[in-house]
Amino acid sequence: MTPDLRLARARNATMTTFGLVGAISAVWVVRIPALRDKFGLTELQVGLEVLAWGLGALVAMTAAGRLVTRHGSHRVLRLSVPAAVAGLLMLAFAPGFPWLLAGGLVFGGLFGLVDVAANAQASTLERVGGKPLMGRMHAGWSLGAVIGGLLGAGLAATGLGFTASVAAAALIALAPAGYTMSRFLPDTAPAASAGRTGRPLKLPRAVLLLGAVMFCAFLAEGAVADWSGLHLHDGLGASEAIAALGYPAFELAMLAGRLVCDRITQRCGARLLLTGAGLAGAAGFAVFVTASSALPAITGLVLVGAAVCVVVPLTFSLAGLVGGDRSVAAIARAGTFGYCGLLLGPVAIGLIAEHSSLRTGFLCLIPISLLISAGAWALPDLRVPGHASAVPPPTTADAQPPTDSPLPIER
Repeated sequence: MTPDLRLARARNATMTTFGLVGAISAVWVVRIPALRDKFGLTELQVGLEVLAWGLGALVAMTAAGRLVTRHGSHRVLRLSVPAAVAGLLMLAFAPGFPWLLAGGLVFGGLFGLVDVAANAQASTLERVGGKPLMGRMHAGWSLGAVIGGLLGAGLAATGLGFTASVAAAALIALAPAGYTMSRFLPDTAPAASAGRTGRPLKLPRAVLLLGAVMFCAFLAEGAVADWSGLHLHDGLGASEAIAALGYPAFELAMLAGRLVCDRITQRCGARLLLTGAGLAGAAGFAVFVTASSALPAITGLVLVGAAVCVVVPLTFSLAGLVGGDRSVAAIARAGTFGYCGLLLGPVAIGLIAEHSSLRTGFLCLIPISLLISAGAWALPDLRVPGHASAVPPPTTADAQPPTDSPLPIER
């Protein structure tokens, strides 16, 4: 098999992985009402289940860096992707609420592990291929989320309950999970994450800054997902059908933006793109909170989606670059920090709405978006693959190309 064919197979497998995880996550999220009805859960218990998933993901991410560094993202993905599908079955067949919480922790943990390993694999593919790919990979996640949401809605329309529909989705997911198993590209050698003294290398401060930028983007995404429909319905008087269009419009804009952001990154560079994303996101939220009717408000959400869609894939890509010999650890650290925004954002907006209004809560997202632009200018001027105008990221004296990669790494 030629190196180009290996690289193409690994790209397809990695994008399939992103899409698969997005799809199985969306299926169980859209069937939460059926889950509530199955067990007669209170709103608090539903919140605890969602929290268990989030905590499982965060805990796994803190450990995933070492695991992926030691064994390689390709090996971790071969096991964790089918395991994540099996984790969905734990949710489907949980006999009671305690088992449901345990299933949420396990499924969230497997999600976190796959997320770090898949982003590490995508980072390796960027360096090997010499061009940005992370936007396309995260576009796969967005597409999978749309497909999974539609699948969950379709299964609900047929009258299937939570157990049957989630189990059916897991069985469907087994085929793409099996497709990916032997196609990933070997990446970092086990010893490459430490110096020759055997001591772990410290992560650059830029990794934490990238995590903070990612935190802002995820906070905005979580707020739109959980609260935009209520603002459209309760604040602007839109019908339930019209209010339900806000989030799909936002997700479709995210998908479209991620399909083209790699090419834009090659032309403009990371700093300019992140700066523009923060400014456009702030403008989109300004349109959303000042709109007096649903149509311009939804237009604001589309602008937000088209803007912030580039932030998460680009910060993951930059974390892999700035991490040098510890690229996997850098991706895990930045991702853990970033996903805290996805958990805390909806909570923060809810607390603000409780004491003021949803409009005020969304108003706070304007300065949050501007922090993305500010963070972009605080970062070192990094060279993304395929864009040679910026200064290459700093590397340590011990940096060595991965020894088990079948293709040369382009420095």
